[in-house]
Amino acid sequence: METSELQQKLADHLTWLQSDGAEGVRLAVEWRAYLSGADLSGADLRGAYLSGADLSGADLRGAYLRGAYLSGAYLSGADLR
Repeated sequence: METSELQQKLADHLTWLQSDGAEGVRLAVEWRAYLSGADLSGADLRGAYLSGADLSGADLRGAYLRGAYLSGAYLSGADLR
């Protein structure tokens, strides 16, 4: 996924969170979406659908993952601090 596309999806997800779902769009990626090495540090990913995503080597430091769907996600080498 292109960085600009990911940034737009993150912005839409934040709008969705802040409006209690009335606006924006919940972040949902396709099964096996390629997010390897993505910078998701500090992102608010509550309730995001990341099932099956390739998050290998992704920077998730400080990301808020409560309620995120990560079933089957590939997290090898991801920084989850």
